[in-house]
Amino acid sequence: MRKRVLLVPDGMADEPQAGLGGKTPLEAAATPVMDGLARGGICGLAQTVPDGMSPGSDVANLAVLGYDPAAVFSGRSPLEAASLGVELGPDDVAYRLNLVTVAGGLMKDNTAGHIANDDARRCIAAVQAELGSDAYEFHVGVSYRHLFVWRGGAVVPCTPPHDILDQPVDGCLPGEAAGVAGDGSPAAELTALQGRASEVLERVRPGTSAWFWGEGTAPRISPFRDHFGLSAAVVGAVDLVRGIGRLAGLDIVDVPGATGGLDTDYGAKARAAVEALADHDLVWVHVESPDEAGHMGDLREKVRAIELVDAEVLAPIMACGARPGVLVVPDHLTPVRTRTHAAGPVPFAISDSLPGVGGGGAMAYGESQAATTGLFVENGPALMRLFLEATG
Repeated sequence: MRKRVLLVPDGMADEPQAGLGGKTPLEAAATPVMDGLARGGICGLAQTVPDGMSPGSDVANLAVLGYDPAAVFSGRSPLEAASLGVELGPDDVAYRLNLVTVAGGLMKDNTAGHIANDDARRCIAAVQAELGSDAYEFHVGVSYRHLFVWRGGAVVPCTPPHDILDQPVDGCLPGEAAGVAGDGSPAAELTALQGRASEVLERVRPGTSAWFWGEGTAPRISPFRDHFGLSAAVVGAVDLVRGIGRLAGLDIVDVPGATGGLDTDYGAKARAAVEALADHDLVWVHVESPDEAGHMGDLREKVRAIELVDAEVLAPIMACGARPGVLVVPDHLTPVRTRTHAAGPVPFAISDSLPGVGGGGAMAYGESQAATTGLFVENGPALMRLFLEATG
C-alpha cells in the first residue's frame, strides 16, 4: 500500500502584503519543494471551515483530517484534555487556560511572552495548589497553553485571547460577549475564578494573567481507520492536535525538540515522520510556527517559518525511501494584519495527479496560483478523499 503524509503548516495561508509587493507570505517564501508539488500534481483551493463555524485550529484540523466538524466538534479544550489524558465525564466542562499578558486593561499578549515550559509549570502548579478542588482542576500543558476542567460545571461562551489583541478585555470576560454574564450566573463564577487565578499568577510571575476560553464537553470521534481503512500516526507538539489524534485512534509520536513555537526542531519532526511511515499507512505532520508568527503580526517570521517547513520538513519527507504521496494544506488563514484566524478557502497541493479532476496548471504553490487552476474542494472530508484517491 502507498504510504502517505498529510502536512499541515498551521495558519500558513494569508492575505497579499504591500510589504511583499502584493504577494502573500506563502507566495513570497522560497518553497521549491511545495512549488514542485503544485506543478506536478493537483493544486487548488479547499474550504476547511464549514459555514457558520469559527475558523479555529480545532475545527479546521478536524476537517483536514477528513472529519465533518459540524458532526463531531464539541469544543476545543476537550480535544486538548484528551492529549493530556484527562478524562471528562458527561457533566464536566473543559476550558483552555492561556497564560497571557494584560496591561492597561488591554490584551497585550496571548502567550505571556511565549513563556518557557519550566516557568509555566510553576505557574499552573501554584494555581492548582491554591485553587484546585473537587470541582476545579488545573492541568499543565505546553508553554502558554494549559487546561482547566470544571467538574459538574457549565459551558460558558468565552472569547479567545488572540481575537482581542491590543483591545480592551472589558466586555470580553467569560460570558460577556454572549450576554450571559450576571450575578449568580455560571459566567460570574468563572470570571471570579479567572480573577483569582490571575492574582496567584501575579505573585509567581509578575505580569502574567489567566484567561479561560475554548469551552466544551467530551466529544465523540470515531476512529480514523474506520473511516478510511488506514493505520495512522500524528507528529505534532500542540495538545490540540495530539488530542484530535488520540480521539481518532492515531498513534502519538513524541518528538524531542518539537515545541509548538517558532523555535521548534523542524528536522526532528521530519525524521519522526519518516520513521513513523515504516509501520503506518499515513502520518499527519502538524507544524504550528506559521500560525504563531501570524498571531505575532510578524511578516518576516512568517515567511521564514514557511521556508523552514519546506526545506527542513517537506524536503526530507519527499526524499525518503518510502516515496510517500503528500498533501500540503494549511488548516486556515492567520493574517498578519489581524493577528487572528480567518475563514476562507486555503491553497492545497497533492503530489500526484488524477485524470478528470483538474487542478493542473499551477506554476507555484500559493493562494493566487491555486485559484487559477479552477479546482475548488468544498470541505475537508472531500479533500481527504481526493488525496487518498490521487495517491492510491
